[in-house]
Amino acid sequence: MSGAAIIPARFWHAPRLLAILWAHEDEGARPRRSDAALMLRLIRQGAVRVVHDGARPVGFIARQGPIVLALYVHPCAQGRGHGSALMADAKARFGQLELWTLRDNLPARRFYAGHGFVEVAHGVGLGNDSGLPDIHLAWQKEAAA
Repeated sequence: MSGAAIIPARFWHAPRLLAILWAHEDEGARPRRSDAALMLRLIRQGAVRVVHDGARPVGFIARQGPIVLALYVHPCAQGRGHGSALMADAKARFGQLELWTLRDNLPARRFYAGHGFVEVAHGVGLGNDSGLPDIHLAWQKEAAA
């Protein structure tokens, strides 16, 4: 991941961040206007950090404190360590993190397991847009010995 930087998102990043989000979702999953409003609100709150490689953002993480709301890397930029860099940045800021992912999203589950997340609960999809079963994952910084 040479040449990449992780910085706070700015309002002018929003179109690219939304394009990254929408590259991962079926069209019509949610109204795009809702996604845009939420993204702008999270940017205004300082809850979004972007991995910026060269000319533009290639991924982002949105958090509310230790709760990871979203972590996406554009499909064309995956496999280059950008997601790991975003996760390392979040871990450096908090001693614990938690998130939900879809049960059937095996790549995401492998990614989070590789970053030390463990399953703490299972859900039936009441809290996600697709209504599909999900898994609550958590990471805790190891205590110094």
